[in-house]
Amino acid sequence: MPELPEVETIARGVDARVRGDRIVDAWFSRHPEPFKTPAGRQARALAGHRILAVHRTGKHIVCELAPDGPVAGSHRLEQKAVSAQWIVHLGMTGRLLVTTPDAPIAPHTHARLTLHSGKELRFVDPRRFGRLEFRDLARTAGFESPGAEPLTIGPNEFAALFRSRKLAIKAALLNQSLLAGVGNIYADESLFHAGIRPRRNAGRLTSTELEKLRLALREVLSHAIRLGGSSVSDYVDAEGVRGFFQLEHCVYQRTDEPCRICGTRIRRIVVAGRSTHYCPRCQR
Repeated sequence: MPELPEVETIARGVDARVRGDRIVDAWFSRHPEPFKTPAGRQARALAGHRILAVHRTGKHIVCELAPDGPVAGSHRLEQKAVSAQWIVHLGMTGRLLVTTPDAPIAPHTHARLTLHSGKELRFVDPRRFGRLEFRDLARTAGFESPGAEPLTIGPNEFAALFRSRKLAIKAALLNQSLLAGVGNIYADESLFHAGIRPRRNAGRLTSTELEKLRLALREVLSHAIRLGGSSVSDYVDAEGVRGFFQLEHCVYQRTDEPCRICGTRIRRIVVAGRSTHYCPRCQR
């Protein structure tokens, strides 16, 4: 499943290519699984809206929309003008691509938004675990992630998330109600860089250890964004280009390979039902 760096990379790429464009028409497939809002309603609601901005919230991509018409400052988000949102969750295999109408239509394409500029915004999802939602902000609140933002959370707020929690720190990192966007890859990598074993009790970590983890998490996520994310499965960016951070994984999916720091073999265990990788020497 695409995690924070992958979703951030896609959101930035889509924003750079469609910001300010107008949705002329919208087509959706007949498969019901990808649609949190019924397909017909989405198609009718999206047509005629202008895309003010595209950004990431947790693991979701949020397109901020307004009725067609002049928009002051096309290169900045005018909050008062936002009247609706189109929300995309990529699921396990979802892709959000900016292309042209004459580009070959990939199998499992479930949405095609025709834009005034001549571009198309397409949602492709072979396994149909992704979700598409339209929100009319006159009737419902805007989308918010339930957890804190890992890239900006401060030391005290971060430490408070784990205080008195009687579960493994790896499981706590994967809890989206605590931190939004962190998944298996970046939990493993961040724990390695912080020198913390994944089965350690979250509530027993010291303040110093938690601060090391916060900084490691922020650095790992930021570096992964700079490299376009990790392409370990189906992930590609808005132009169909693979990421490069998988080339720098220190522990994730490196079972029995030597640690890049000490040479000890990387171990694989299961924590909270998820494959978990760590170095038994570098992590305590």
